[in-house]
Amino acid sequence: MTTEVLQNGMKLLQSGEFQKLGQDSVLLADFAAPRRFARVLDLGCGTGALALSLYRPDLKLTGLDIQAGAVELFRQAIALNEVEISTQVGDLRQIRSIFRHGSFDYAVCNPPYFAAGSGKAASAEARAAARTDTGATIEEVAVALSFVLHDGGKCALVFRPERLWELLNAMQRVRLTPKRMRFVHQNPLKRPSAVLLECRKGSADGLTVEPPFLCCQEDGAFTEEYKRIYKL
Repeated sequence: MTTEVLQNGMKLLQSGEFQKLGQDSVLLADFAAPRRFARVLDLGCGTGALALSLYRPDLKLTGLDIQAGAVELFRQAIALNEVEISTQVGDLRQIRSIFRHGSFDYAVCNPPYFAAGSGKAASAEARAAARTDTGATIEEVAVALSFVLHDGGKCALVFRPERLWELLNAMQRVRLTPKRMRFVHQNPLKRPSAVLLECRKGSADGLTVEPPFLCCQEDGAFTEEYKRIYKL
């Protein structure tokens, strides 16, 4: 087990058995914009990288994950950081038996990127569950997000650009209207490696595509925005 210090000073406990902290969770935490005192759900929280990165004393954070071992590491990190975050072990596909309808103001999710059978699975079973949709499809993730959010509630996700149409369709089918979108590029010459999306439940159309997020400049130096997020 190792300890990673996050950008906001929170300590994250990690194990090779579970998906480790990646750039996408860090960028999603920066992109997400829950209002003050919001009730926030990290859907598929794993060991808590996203929830801990989002942590503010005013937020009422909850993490849900199907992997009991990952949630136990998250609980240990919560105790280590001496913060208040709720956790629950459960399958998002049974979301109706776990949370009340409309009980959250905001939700974040770093869902599995790759379709089952795509050959992109990680070697370890727990990491594979986090990377491929054998455990939950993007449609099932969308249904769970829509159920826990009240009308006007928002959710933020990070996903693969090549599956963006699939993500948008899944969101729209459950009344989660895309409102903000931002593409992540490793440098200005590369295709986007990720897309950040914020949706609002029950909203009218009106999508804003924000300027691209660039990790590095053409010469390989980190951009000022990247350095701000990573405290470099």
